[in-house]
Amino acid sequence: MKLQVLQENLSKSLMIASRFVSNRAQLPVLGNTMLTAKNNKLLVSATNLESSINLSVGAKVEKDGDITVPARTINDIVSNLPAGPINIEVDKEQILITSRNYSSRVSGMNSADFPSVPQGVGKGSIKFPRKELVESIGKVIFSSSADETRPILTGVLFILKKGSVTFVSTDGFRLSERSRVLGNIKLTQDVILPKAVLSELVRLGGESDEISFSYSKKDNQVVFGVDGMILASRILAGEFPDYKKRIPSASKIKVNLDKEEFARAVKLSGIFAKDSANVVKLKVGKDAVEFEAQSKSSGSQETKVDAKVDGGELEIAFNFKFLDEVLNVIEGDEVQLELNDASSPGVFKDPKVKDFLHLIMPVKVQD
Repeated sequence: MKLQVLQENLSKSLMIASRFVSNRAQLPVLGNTMLTAKNNKLLVSATNLESSINLSVGAKVEKDGDITVPARTINDIVSNLPAGPINIEVDKEQILITSRNYSSRVSGMNSADFPSVPQGVGKGSIKFPRKELVESIGKVIFSSSADETRPILTGVLFILKKGSVTFVSTDGFRLSERSRVLGNIKLTQDVILPKAVLSELVRLGGESDEISFSYSKKDNQVVFGVDGMILASRILAGEFPDYKKRIPSASKIKVNLDKEEFARAVKLSGIFAKDSANVVKLKVGKDAVEFEAQSKSSGSQETKVDAKVDGGELEIAFNFKFLDEVLNVIEGDEVQLELNDASSPGVFKDPKVKDFLHLIMPVKVQD
């Protein structure tokens, strides 16, 4: 293998690939990045067996070939080199890296032991509008769980139906649902994808207008393609909870609040709630909502927010962090809160964004 590539392009690709490398793998080769030179391109690949990335970098290739090299080592070298051309040459299982006033030899490993990584999306792929897909994932992903003892809840459910996708996540205490008409969807399938992979997809984003998507039941994986990047992920095994049962079919009380005033009241309550299990009480009155929080060490606070209330009065308590996080994804100037009683979940809606809802289970408090 022999080629020349720009430092700035290679450094960016190696940095992205390093996030898919397994640092604690039983197989040493999984701690490596694979470099493949062919067709005047350098392919940079990495995998942790759960997910993988393949990035295409433009290069002047004199001789095709491939090798795997320790990810951290080559990433540290290339990121510290000056901008401009870098020459790469492979001699047996060593890679020679040279640039202006610099040269190094790095021991690599034969690529035969490196797991197969998808280099394309494949036939029959779906084209998603990039902006809409990334926005939809961002509106639900924060509700997924970080508890690895229930792996199915650490992912996001994609409900694919002809012409539409519904995205759902829950950690058992809250739930987010977002439905969109997206892409040329011709299949009906439910898949649960790991939060970490979707976070990378949102982070990578790209500049193209579309993201390609394919599903393989045989390989138990999905593949995304955008801007010369191929991101693959296994599908989480298991059955997602029947979340529809948790969403109230009707509500007795509807409350509309100014989002900015709501957010300010939550943040002020959080100052004291941090010392009392994050609990903030909401007292829904005739034309306002009072936010109360207490701390044994710091004191207490009350904030009153004017509101449009329809249906009656109620006192209910929530985790203030959950309130704060859902307010971060609501786009409009107003928040709609639907309630039934102190033990039933609160449903939060964004009047500006149709087909989105967020549910938060209340906290039981002793009087």
